[in-house]
Amino acid sequence: MGKPELVIFNSLTKQKEVFKPLVEGKVSMYVCGVTPYDFSHIGHARAYVAFDVVHRYLKHLGYEVKYVRNFTDIDDKIIKRANEAGEDPLALSSRFSQEFLNDMAELQCLPPNIEPRVSDHIDQIKDMITKIIDNGHAYTLDGDVYFSVDSFPDYCRLSGRKLDDNRAGGGGRVSVDLRKQNPADFALWKSAKPGEPSWESPWGPGRPGWHIECSAMSSHYLSHAFDIHGGGKDLIFPHHENELAQSRAANSESNVNYWMHNGFVNKDNQKMSKSDDNFFTIQDIIAKYHPLALRFFLMRTHYRADVNYSDRQLDTASDRVFYIFQTLHDCAMALLRFCGENFQCRVLDETQKLINKFHTDFLASMSDDLHTTAVLDDLMDPLKAINSTVKDLKKSKGKRQQQLIQGLRALEEEVKDVLSILGLLPSSSSAEILRQLKEKALKRAGLSEEQVMQQIEQRALARKNKQFEISDVIRKELYAKGIALMDEPQGTVWRPCEPPEIQPEEHPETQPTKQS
Repeated sequence: MGKPELVIFNSLTKQKEVFKPLVEGKVSMYVCGVTPYDFSHIGHARAYVAFDVVHRYLKHLGYEVKYVRNFTDIDDKIIKRANEAGEDPLALSSRFSQEFLNDMAELQCLPPNIEPRVSDHIDQIKDMITKIIDNGHAYTLDGDVYFSVDSFPDYCRLSGRKLDDNRAGGGGRVSVDLRKQNPADFALWKSAKPGEPSWESPWGPGRPGWHIECSAMSSHYLSHAFDIHGGGKDLIFPHHENELAQSRAANSESNVNYWMHNGFVNKDNQKMSKSDDNFFTIQDIIAKYHPLALRFFLMRTHYRADVNYSDRQLDTASDRVFYIFQTLHDCAMALLRFCGENFQCRVLDETQKLINKFHTDFLASMSDDLHTTAVLDDLMDPLKAINSTVKDLKKSKGKRQQQLIQGLRALEEEVKDVLSILGLLPSSSSAEILRQLKEKALKRAGLSEEQVMQQIEQRALARKNKQFEISDVIRKELYAKGIALMDEPQGTVWRPCEPPEIQPEEHPETQPTKQS
């Protein structure tokens, strides 16, 4: 039985479709990038982790992927922020572009093949605008150029909206211009204004509108027809709707085979965004949680669904990531003494069946519109098998010991392969990742390693003196801060844990009287 066909949801047709690239063995993918006027937030992480998974899985399937992700480094928001700070707009956007790249590296996102910036592609943008005007789909007004939506009958095909519902101004970025032929007409070129960067053009000095930038850069690097165009679902209208219209207006053969869109990250069931000032930056999150925990959290929900952010969810993700790497570390330690030994025996049948099932289910889930939620759930089965095999290995000898070793090696290889495809396997050792996870847990708890060790010593003394009430209090207080104590033969050790949920306070009249 061969690999299942990759099926992805196409936002244009509103249904899942079998993925068939335009050129066999090759995939062309364009994902709309950030407008870098501030530090990137968790909503950005949501989008670019989602498309990093797409990128990685396509590569796993053997495709040669050409992945383009842009920087919109000229925009009203950048200009406003730069003017407020007394900074050059391009310098400001360059600085925050680098911060974004740093965040992506922390989240294990593979770099795209090409990361074009609008400011480097003004000529391509002007050429495309000229074609749109020549083809009768745009008009000029005192140095501005507008796309005429009335000239394009398929307008709103992607979003399914009615033309009467449309907002002018491109996603609320600019105010309504009453000179326009139709309020829904959008800017391709904006005439120069004082305090703004501008370039010469056939229509006078100015700068590009938002939507034309991606059309020009995607066609420049991927040609007028390519396989996948991606972004957040908030871009379906107006950005991607306008991209589709102006690209086809410039070239009637322009086509994107698959439009893919990821869901939002919500805070208290409201979309998280900079403009609403209800967001957490990526750097805010990874100051407290390991970047792998954030990536795991985002992948726990299917990419098309919305995610509701909470510290509780990050605690859970962090706990799962710790379990994964503690298991891999224990596996590596168990296999260390057999390093270099080549056993000829086969893996136990039950172990091989588990590996085969996990591998088959992995391919089925990922090929069904990148269902990472199911994969991360299924991952627990081989991890549990590793832990139980490590225990069995300690008391086994002879042929069974060799079979267990072979089984451990096979389980480890399969788990690491899947983690790598998911972007959850950094180059650091398991021991180093565990150390980093513990460091973040201590930071959240407001404790140092020394303070935890002192608590462990105090608890050991209390137990020795049979003061079990005191020892229980120490354990519970640490647990409440996300620190779990485990009593092992060699002594008590600690590890990060998911702290208990904080229960709402009871009414004073119902609370039991506390003894002093």
